[in-house]
Amino acid sequence: MRFLLTNDDGIDAQGLSTLAQAAERFGIAGTIAPDCNQSVCGHRVTTDRPLRVKQLGERRWSADGTPADCVRIGLSYLTPQVEWVLAGMSRVER
Repeated sequence: MRFLLTNDDGIDAQGLSTLAQAAERFGIAGTIAPDCNQSVCGHRVTTDRPLRVKQLGERRWSADGTPADCVRIGLSYLTPQVEWVLAGMSRVER
């Protein structure tokens, strides 16, 4: 299976890394998430400026937009063959 992963806590969030590890057990996972925390705006899309995407590794990107922007970029340009989009996990508290 092919997965596209995102979140609203940002590309470096621990929960996203945990989700990627779990998804890799079942198939190929590509990750694109905001370059910083974008909590509480997951459905917002950016329409007033171009978005910048940075490749951070194989199948791993960040964007200077919202989680919805990230999914749209991922599905349209980066990983168009995905079968599942997984969003979350939210911040892991200890």
